[in-house]
Amino acid sequence: MILARVVGSVVATRKDARLEGKKLLILKPISPDGKDEAGYVVSVDTVGAGFRETVLAVSGSSARMAEGCKDTPVDSTIIGIVDTISLDT
Repeated sequence: MILARVVGSVVATRKDARLEGKKLLILKPISPDGKDEAGYVVSVDTVGAGFRETVLAVSGSSARMAEGCKDTPVDSTIIGIVDTISLDT
C-alpha cells in the first residue's frame, strides 16, 4: 500500500471496455508526514476520492482484487480515503 495525495484526473475517451465508467485519478505519493515523494501514479478510484484528499492505494495483483476491478487491466487502485495519520515516535 502507498499513501498518496490526489493531484489530478485523466480523461480517456478511448480505452479498454473494462475501464468504462471508472474514474482515473493522478496520485502523488507522500511520506507518512505528508511530504511529497518522487513520481506520479494513475489509479482507478473505487471509493469516490476527491482532489487533494489523502488516499491509500494498492498496486499489482492487489489492485485487481479491489471492488469492481476483477479481471480489469489496472495496476493501481485507490482503496481508501485517509482521515488521519499518526506516527508514534
